[in-house]
Amino acid sequence: MDNVQISIIIPIFNSEKYLKRCLDSLTNQTFKDIEIICINDGSTDNSLKILENYKNIDDRIKIINQNNQGQSVARNVGIKVATGKYIAFVDADDWVDKDFFEKLYDAAEKNNCDIAVGGIIRLHKFNKKFHLKFDQEIITEDVNKKFEICDVPELSYVWNKIYKKEAFIKNNLKFEEGIFYEDVILTPEILYTLGKLIAVPGTYYYYWRSSNSTVTQRSNKANKDSIYAHNKAKNYISEHNIDISTHEPITKRYKILGMTILKIRQKGNKKTTSLFNIIKW
Repeated sequence: MDNVQISIIIPIFNSEKYLKRCLDSLTNQTFKDIEIICINDGSTDNSLKILENYKNIDDRIKIINQNNQGQSVARNVGIKVATGKYIAFVDADDWVDKDFFEKLYDAAEKNNCDIAVGGIIRLHKFNKKFHLKFDQEIITEDVNKKFEICDVPELSYVWNKIYKKEAFIKNNLKFEEGIFYEDVILTPEILYTLGKLIAVPGTYYYYWRSSNSTVTQRSNKANKDSIYAHNKAKNYISEHNIDISTHEPITKRYKILGMTILKIRQKGNKKTTSLFNIIKW
């Protein structure tokens, strides 16, 4: 494949249920100069068969098979083999608007930015919520402003953005391997280390929160990794004197016998109250 501008990296493990939706959104992008690097991380379902079927139709798809080593390893492998000017990450159960990569690429190129970021819509069954929405284009090199625009550390996701690969490699940015929540650790480092960022309105990454996703797992491993990753990110932000006070949420919990009865969450001018974590207003 010639003239690859964006390398899209997808770690895949037993994703047959949602994989076609993800691949359809990528192969039908209005921006054509892409490669889709699919890291099959030891899947035991029909994921590999689906990938091979798509590859037979679209030669922009690359398949790399490996023993199951986790999402972090898969993403790092993808970074190593990427040939595009920019790299991007998509999870196998998510999808993007058809113009997502065209809008981010055009904005990054026009303004010579290391990072272009789009909006986020989170979906879970019948629930749809805007996690991140931009009403206008915003460009900044200010570290604190970059964290505010991306709502980090609360939304420490790598996948609603594209990154200039040269800057990514030069700064030796990679995912910590062997853990869940690797985004939480790396995202602050990316925003701090890379240069100018542009926020792009009018296009979205769709984050599907399925019942078997990493964030919904309740294993001891996942819980320990969550604590570890969030503490590491918090320490990084503190050590580098990054000010997140303008967008850091404040949560008050009222408990009886150790159980949270009422939770009040204030973030900027937005206030959310929940009773028994069920009734919210």
